[in-house]
Amino acid sequence: MASKALIPFLVAMMLLTGVCNTLLTKYQDNQCVRDCDTAHPKLFEQPVLQTAQMFIGESGCWIVVGLMTLYRKYFGSQTPGENGYRPVNTNDGTENEEAEGAENSAAATKGAGYGVLSGFRVLLLALPAICDICGTTLMNVGLLMVAASIYQMTRGALVLFVGLFSVTFLRRRLHAFQWVSLVGVVLGVAIVGLAGAIQPDRKAAPASIAAGEPTAEDPALPDAARVIIGVLLIAGAQIFTATQFVLEEWILERSSIEPIAVVGWEGLFGLVVTLIGMLVLHLAIGRTDSGRYGMFDMVEGFRQMTEYKAVLVSSFMIMISIGGFNFFGLSVTRSVSATSRSTIDTCRTLFIWIVSLGLGWETFKWLQVLGFALLVYFTFLFNGIVNPPFKFLEVDESEIEELLPEEPIEHN
Repeated sequence: MASKALIPFLVAMMLLTGVCNTLLTKYQDNQCVRDCDTAHPKLFEQPVLQTAQMFIGESGCWIVVGLMTLYRKYFGSQTPGENGYRPVNTNDGTENEEAEGAENSAAATKGAGYGVLSGFRVLLLALPAICDICGTTLMNVGLLMVAASIYQMTRGALVLFVGLFSVTFLRRRLHAFQWVSLVGVVLGVAIVGLAGAIQPDRKAAPASIAAGEPTAEDPALPDAARVIIGVLLIAGAQIFTATQFVLEEWILERSSIEPIAVVGWEGLFGLVVTLIGMLVLHLAIGRTDSGRYGMFDMVEGFRQMTEYKAVLVSSFMIMISIGGFNFFGLSVTRSVSATSRSTIDTCRTLFIWIVSLGLGWETFKWLQVLGFALLVYFTFLFNGIVNPPFKFLEVDESEIEELLPEEPIEHN
């Protein structure tokens, strides 16, 4: 638990690294990597390679785990297992002490092991990692087609699938106002997508191209269709992300493992599976005539990354920002509360929007403002941050069950 003086710093760093994740990835997508002096330059389009660099960033969390282990060994004496997953309890007094004592006892019974993750069962973490691969890759493809702010707003559809999956698989109960919230979130995402389709933004032109020359676009696919497909890909990717959240919560509730160690394991497993997948896709598609220079051409992808300084530098920066986002995000959740992340994520989306507008990557759309406002309101309503608009939808605070783990795993 961080001191109160550190909380503003942790929040600021979580916001900074979270904003950088999206903006740096979009910056990468805008880099010309072939035929830059022609009327139809080829931009960097390697979503699978971007997924791999995300997992490298997550694997970097092992550095933090190692430092934490050294600190506990030489500067603190902890009960085995008490630093494992433990929901943040915001109650005070005797009730808080009793709950904390029960949690410590439960953790202590697991000993120094990881509960369901003991021994080779740590391979169970490959399951959420595979969900992360599918979700992140689909979102990276979607980001190629839409503006950064629309990408970030569309990710708000996660609330819908987390709610549905929590009811289906975790046997949670949704109240009437939460069902209304899910409908509102869908409406908000639809309006954001409609705004992008009505007023689509072309990719930012690489600096090496003279002003006024067109960027690489698929002439067979209209701009509006690109946006709609991109929004559907990003929204659909939230199914995998929601599945990942549900799996992670089930594992964390039954283990004494640190959430940041879970990120490290998932990063390691995800990287291995992604590299194997890249090799298979390269052999099956990438090296063929139709697949050459495409997103499954692994040789071309690595060539683009190593030969173009902007792509290479941004890759390292993305890895660092993702590792930082995981660390600062978990620190904020522990120091403040899980529900506070809704407000922070809203600020993150707003900053991405402002910076993207300032860089000229997209244009201002009033309809997008409406969609964003609906997303924010109904997400806050779902999490119990704002009260339901009608009396008959109100319930007692104690009856509202948290649908996400109190200490959620941060990713990107």
